[in-house]
Formats: sequence, structure tokens, C-alpha cells
Amino acid sequence: MTTLPPRSDLAHAWTLDPEIVFLNHGSFGGCLRTVLEAQSRYRAEIEREPVRFFNITLWERLDHARAAVAEVMGGDPADYVFCRNATEGVATMLENAAEGVGTPASRPLRPGDELLTFSHEYPACMHNLHRLAERRGCTVRTEPFPVPPPGEPPLAADALVEYLLAAVSDTTRLVLVSHITSPSGVVIPIDRLTGPLAERGVAVIVDGAHGPGATDFQIPALGAPFYTFNAHKWFGAPKGAGVLWVRPDLHDRFRPLVLSNDATTTAGRKKRSHFNLEFDYVGTDDPTAKLAVADAIHGLPELTGTNWPGIIAANRDLVLEARALLAESLGLRPQIDPELIGPLAMLPLPDLPPDLAAAYAKRPTQFADPLQDALLERHKTQVPIWRAGSMLGGGAFDGRRFIRLSAQRYNTIDQYRYLADALRTELEREQTELQNA
Repeated sequence: MTTLPPRSDLAHAWTLDPEIVFLNHGSFGGCLRTVLEAQSRYRAEIEREPVRFFNITLWERLDHARAAVAEVMGGDPADYVFCRNATEGVATMLENAAEGVGTPASRPLRPGDELLTFSHEYPACMHNLHRLAERRGCTVRTEPFPVPPPGEPPLAADALVEYLLAAVSDTTRLVLVSHITSPSGVVIPIDRLTGPLAERGVAVIVDGAHGPGATDFQIPALGAPFYTFNAHKWFGAPKGAGVLWVRPDLHDRFRPLVLSNDATTTAGRKKRSHFNLEFDYVGTDDPTAKLAVADAIHGLPELTGTNWPGIIAANRDLVLEARALLAESLGLRPQIDPELIGPLAMLPLPDLPPDLAAAYAKRPTQFADPLQDALLERHKTQVPIWRAGSMLGGGAFDGRRFIRLSAQRYNTIDQYRYLADALRTELEREQTELQNA
């Protein structure tokens, strides 16, 4: 029987399977029990008296949730609205930017404009960018994310900012960029990009799916016209709680993707702006994930006895310690400077030579790579393994893979020691099996 490493003393507050070493909070987050209980109470409240709830109670609960967001992320509560997730938020921002909302000189996109993005962007957001380009007659240019090759110094903030800005061409009119890249966990200094890009007439779409609760900042201070994030990631809200922040001067023109009953309602109904009216009720659905955002934002500080900056610092410290441990244990070389790390960190795994990579690529997997299957099946460890070339460059598997580490308050350094041993075992098994095949 496999002896699993100890979990954090706080792990009981989550509903995660104790028989799994869960090192992947970054993919889908994880709710505290108290947050799930709150969501159940809201759902029961709806079903007790749905007419009263959707006409009266819903609006009060939404205001409470957005006030909790503003309390941590800055700005006025009325600047925040809810959506299903950050992908929907990005699609909404793209559609508004296409009409000139939030763009320099309020200029709509037109044929011949270039839309710029980078290879570590989230695939769904890239799909929405390409669809917009097709409809508007624009072109999309995807530049490689500048991860240094082996032997070169790790990527630092100054070099990253210089590279991203240098990628802008004379025809670039919009840039889609993550606040924290999903595959690699790099914290991009957005506040160092927005000013220079605006000066060059370039609109900025920030996918902040991993931002709030992962790194300490205030959304209005970034200088972006709008920003979206998933409250279900690092804040730990239930799935289905996306958030959109829109700069106050843009409220009058910023529209949801789906028009609701309030599309022509005069501002002032329910004591809110037309912007809030349109987004707060885009048809009947289950709003309980959004309502539980306040419970999540307040819940983790109450559990840990610290504030969000303290939680963010502790998660960052743990993932950096874990990265160092795996690097030393397995002889791996970090490619990202610690100044660009939050609660996520990537490490490149040893390359498979071309002949073995071709054979390995034929192995079945339920995830992105068979090594992830092996770690789960034989070591009860859930951690993402991704293929660098085929996933991030669009080509065939070239033998390059990396592991992405996550750290949340339910994790311990012992779990990463266990991961290092399991990873070493599986990499050796891989080599033997492929060479003997």
C-alpha cells in the first residue's frame, strides 16, 4: 500500500480526496467546505421562493458579492459585474474593443488591423480572438513566449517587458495578454505594458484568470480599460463565478454578449446603473456561484488567520521551495526568475530524444501526457504534465515536456518531496520501457 505524505493541518477545510496528493489547484481551484455550504443555502433560498429571490434578493446578494471583490481588488463595487468564467469575460472584452470601447481614440477594429498575442495564452481565448479577426477582416499574429532555452539565464521581468513591447508592429491595434500565463505560471507585469501600448494606439485585453488571489495588486492600478478573472481559481469560489472589471468612464458603452430584459431599462432601477442592470440579470440561471464569491473571499483569511497578501505570500514561498526541491532532486533548471512567480511554477523535464519521442507520442493518455496518467495511477498524485512544442507551438511532439506546480494552503513541502521521488521513478521507468520497446 502506498504511504501518502501528510497534508496541511488546514486540508480538512476543503473537500479534496485525502487519498490523492493534489498538486494542481491552478487548473480548477478548490472550494472550502464553508463556501460550498453557503452556495447550498443560496440555492435552497431560491427554491423556497424563486419569484421573491429573482426580483428582490438576487440584487442584494450580488451587491454584497461585488463589494467583497472591490474590498480586495480596489475600485468601486459598481465597476464589477459577473460572468460565467474568464473565457466569457475575454470574449466580452474583445467584442467591446472591436467596437472601439476602451481603445485609444475609441477607434473600432477594421480590416488590415493586426491582433497580437503570445503562445502561452489560454486556447479558448485564442479561439475567440481568431473568430473576431475573421469577422472583422483582421489578422492574428502569435509570437512565441520567450522561455529561455537550457543554459541561458532565467527569464526576468525587464527582458519580458522589452520582448512583449518589441513584438508590437505598426499595424498592431490590439494585444491579448494573460496576467499569469496558464501553462507556465509567469506573472506578467501588466502595469508596465498598458501605458506604452496605449501611447502606440494599441488596445489591451487582459486575461486575469489566475490573477486575483494569486498575486498582490489592485486592478485599477494596472492601467487597463477592463480586466476579467475567475473567482473559482485562487479566491476559491464555486465554479461559474467569473468577474469583469470595467473602467468607470466606459460603463455607458460596455455591453454584455447577451442582451437581457434590461437592455433598454433606464438607469436607476434597482438603484443601479444601466451597466450593472444589464450584466446582473442576463436571463434566469443558477447565480449561486457568484453569490458565494463573498463567502470565499472572506473564508480563506478567516481559516488561515491572515489577510490575502499573507495568503498570497505563503503560497508563493511554498511553490518556490517546491520548485527548488524538484530542481535539485532531479537535476532540472528553472527557466523563470522568482520575481515572475506567484503560486504557480513550471520546470522543464528532461527531453526525450527524437527516436524515443516518436514512440512515446503514440502512448494513450487521459490528460495531456501519459506521465500525468502514470503519476496518478501509480502514485495517486495529480499534477499537470504538458508538452512544450505540440501544446504551445502547434507542431508535433518534439520530446520537450514540463511540469507545472501549484501551491495552496492545503499543500505541504512533504507532498512535493513525494512528487520528486515519484517523478524520478516514472522517468526511469519511461526510459527503460521505450528503450526496450
